[in-house]
Amino acid sequence: MALACSVFLLSGTASAQPPLSQAVPEVDLPVPTHKQAELSQDMIEQAPPIEAVPGIDERLPYEELRRFAAVFAAVKNRYVEPVDTAQLVDAAIHGMLDDLDPHSSYLNEEAFSSLQEATEGAFGGLGIEINQTADKEIEIISPIEDSPAARAGIMPGDVIVKVNGEELSSLPLSEVVKQLRGDPGSTIELTVRRGEEEIDFSMERDLIKVQSVRSKMLDNDIGYVRISQFQERTVEELVKSLNEFATTPKALVLDLRNDPGGLLNAAVGVTGAFIEPDQLVVYTKSRGEVNLRYRVVPSDYSLSHSDPLKDLPSWSREIPMVVLINVGSASASEIVAGALQDYERATIMGNRSFGKGSVQVVLDLGDDTGVKLTIARYYTPKDRSIQATGIEPDIVVTDTEHGDFFSSRREADLSDHLISDGEELFEGHPEVEITTEEGAAEEAATDEELEGATEDEVAESADSTEEPKVEMYTFGEEDDYQLQQAVEFLNGEYLNKDE
Repeated sequence: MALACSVFLLSGTASAQPPLSQAVPEVDLPVPTHKQAELSQDMIEQAPPIEAVPGIDERLPYEELRRFAAVFAAVKNRYVEPVDTAQLVDAAIHGMLDDLDPHSSYLNEEAFSSLQEATEGAFGGLGIEINQTADKEIEIISPIEDSPAARAGIMPGDVIVKVNGEELSSLPLSEVVKQLRGDPGSTIELTVRRGEEEIDFSMERDLIKVQSVRSKMLDNDIGYVRISQFQERTVEELVKSLNEFATTPKALVLDLRNDPGGLLNAAVGVTGAFIEPDQLVVYTKSRGEVNLRYRVVPSDYSLSHSDPLKDLPSWSREIPMVVLINVGSASASEIVAGALQDYERATIMGNRSFGKGSVQVVLDLGDDTGVKLTIARYYTPKDRSIQATGIEPDIVVTDTEHGDFFSSRREADLSDHLISDGEELFEGHPEVEITTEEGAAEEAATDEELEGATEDEVAESADSTEEPKVEMYTFGEEDDYQLQQAVEFLNGEYLNKDE
């Protein structure tokens, strides 16, 4: 039995091409479209109507539907105040999908229109990804680089409590989206809660466009490439950046931190820039054993008839690499990191990634509404599930010298998240944790000082100890501690061995 609707296949977000254009699945941001605001850029793919999965019971549950009809009639006819029929049906569909997983949802006319609008191009806003928590709080997942929010100092984990002085505690997310978006140049006042403190920000909305790839040469001829999001032209931009290095790098740092994902074909192409052609990058498993495999071949990473990797410099598949990830690295970022880790092509450094490893489709119901439904899980070439586990780095490095800076939740922290196969979350790769020599020396000295100290001396020492202030930093700059550690690792492991 076929569903009476058309289907748009997606595995996520982050595209800026027209809707219903050339078919390509993509990768999602850490949170579902209906539960995020500013960067709700879902790429959708037109496909024939979905047929029922073979072997699955297609019979309608008449007894359960009769019970539903009885409740519907009771509410419609007996509730203390009149209730709109469409509102009741929408609420019922919402309830049916919301209990599945965080990425399955009902898209009413407004949400469905917003999804299509986002695929058509840039929009006026602040440049933030937000999630509605189980407590109905609006939590910021990540600000986009060089967006109004990032320039103002908005941080991952901040909770929006007021917009233009109005409390958000009772507003649905769709209303929050309306308030956050607006004409470029218009001003908005935002109040966020950071820990126990409330901070006010005044920002000017801007046209939100994401620079996908940027690069530079570091000391000792170490190349640095940052991908902030996987977009339609990311592979072309990556190849261009690699070719623009004035000298051939001796090693490379690929920075995927706070990269929330994007197009799947872009993730395959980016991976293909560093591993050999034809190799498997990622595959999916679904309920009906309908598995898709994505390899380093042009048909799997190019939206056009051209091959964006044809001008790739030969050294990109040869020089030593480090890939940086953190809690904000999700979906497409995790696919790239997982594949490079499986093939031992790169050393993964940083913190465990977000853990968004599921595939969604958007069903167009034909009345300007839709359903977003999780249909499969992603797996790395060595059969590791990304879902709820994320990618565990080979070498764990804190965000800053004084500890972790980003505190946003992971997929496994979301209510009703889809579990990983086997629930074995952190197995497969040994962890090495980096601490500074200064920190180790201080810890040893403190232990020695405490031996034989009086209780009053210990108390006085504790009172006088102040936690170091951890400040926001820019990825790729001199104060980027994780990048410093990556460079130090490459120098020590590969480049300075003969010195």
